[in-house]
Amino acid sequence: MRVGLLTEGGYPYVGGDAALWCDRLVRGLGQHEFDLYALGCGPCPEEGEHPVALPPQVNRVRTAPPRAAEADGVAYGRRARRRFTERYGELALAVSAGTLGTDADSTSDEQADRFRSALYGLAELAREDGGLVGALRSDTAVSALERACRAPGALRTAREARVPELLAVAAHLERALRPLSLDWYDDDGLGAADLCHATTGGPAALAGLLARHFCGVPLLVTEYGVRLRSHYLGAGPGTATPAVRALLAAFHGRLAAEVYRAAALLTPGNAHARRWQERCGADRARIRTVYPGMDATRFAEAGESPDRAGPHTLVWVGGVEPAKDLVSLLHAFAEIRKERPEARLRIVGAPLGAQGAAYLGHCRVLAAQLFPDEADGVHAVGDNPVSFEEIGGPEAPTLADAYAAGAVVILSSVVEGFPISLVEAMLCGRATVSTDVGAVVEVIGGTGLVVPPRNPRALAEACVGLLRDPERRARLGAAARARALELFTVEQNVAAFHGIYLEIVSHSPVRRVVLDAAGAPLPFATPAESRVPGHWTGPAPRALPGWATTAPVRATSPVAPGGAR
Repeated sequence: MRVGLLTEGGYPYVGGDAALWCDRLVRGLGQHEFDLYALGCGPCPEEGEHPVALPPQVNRVRTAPPRAAEADGVAYGRRARRRFTERYGELALAVSAGTLGTDADSTSDEQADRFRSALYGLAELAREDGGLVGALRSDTAVSALERACRAPGALRTAREARVPELLAVAAHLERALRPLSLDWYDDDGLGAADLCHATTGGPAALAGLLARHFCGVPLLVTEYGVRLRSHYLGAGPGTATPAVRALLAAFHGRLAAEVYRAAALLTPGNAHARRWQERCGADRARIRTVYPGMDATRFAEAGESPDRAGPHTLVWVGGVEPAKDLVSLLHAFAEIRKERPEARLRIVGAPLGAQGAAYLGHCRVLAAQLFPDEADGVHAVGDNPVSFEEIGGPEAPTLADAYAAGAVVILSSVVEGFPISLVEAMLCGRATVSTDVGAVVEVIGGTGLVVPPRNPRALAEACVGLLRDPERRARLGAAARARALELFTVEQNVAAFHGIYLEIVSHSPVRRVVLDAAGAPLPFATPAESRVPGHWTGPAPRALPGWATTAPVRATSPVAPGGAR
């Protein structure tokens, strides 16, 4: 089958965890064809040049730069201007009314329908009359937004919006709606795909919505970090005024709800993300949890040699930032040393940005205060029991070596999504002590100890318990490695998506005409099975005695069986 892979700000032009996951997915599904559509990426300096060497199953790469042109040169006539004013006004009315409530009612359904109609109406206008960049930046857009905020039923905070705030909201909506102006939605673009796979929510998923609307291409949305949640976390009180934050939260909430409604399937990376999607209206029957896949081979040696660990060493590994709460970890270690004076703590990681560097400096000062360099009967002068290291140094040349050095691996975060460092420790066969945040409990599954966040005493007691019991550490480490190899490897991730691709396509009509080398339609290239509406495994109809039972079949567009497209 042919897959249109929608990415944002990453693969194949930018590295990182998301790009690495995309590359492993594409390489692991060599039996399929891929067209890459990268939002927020500029074209490479030379045609065909990419930072990542693309596999042969990638047919082409199309990009949309992060910044749209200052002026797209499109001048709307009177009719197009009137259509834009009507559609944008409807969108603004739906946004100014607030986000969807937790319980569906007639009002929320009406606003959702209004948002949906306005969104696709703007997309159709852009397709027929040119891009929307100029219109979305015009005074007409700001005026429509102001009328919506003053209309009956608008949020109280929206009614308080002033001109500078309206300008800020209009500028944000223009950036968020840039996929409406792309030329990807035709038979030479996403219309040629059998399936659109958006690797994140937001603009990438919006492009998939439009491919579904214009071309009928089914949409799969993968969220390892829920985009709506990220927006809420990033839009704190100090970032904007209450009116701006309320309007933008409403827009992103409406967009997320429409994505979850229209997607054929959703694949969150953990139960935490799944709960967010269900809260925003996603249907449970269309959700499949698929854990991120990790390369287990680089941790194989450490996992198969648990005796390499120092019996008194605690290890923390990750990017240093305030959310990791190393301050609580240091205070917990002070309690640990009262019970186990021979214990050592190795903090392995680099700071994340300027804030992380400042936080690392604060932690170094705190460690020097809590553990002064003086003889204590166990450590000599100048031998501090806490060390700060980075991967690549003499004590931790590789990531696997950092985990292998510890008898217990600690995660002390107060905010965490999917704890990748915890999975890496599990692959190394290490016993773990973690705080109960994000998807930690789901990942651990009973193979490690979990304590409340911001509780140094509880963290210390759990670590002391494991340091005193080497047999328990060995049992937990072996169980953790077995669980990680079963659930969190690249192989299981790729196999899960292969099955999901086939499931979606088997329920979708065939739209593509297969051509031969001469460009003529190839007869019988697509099997002519019929699509059976409803549930395939539902109860058989009850027949009267003496009558044959025949289930009614409505012939529609032909569909290919899994793998035959």
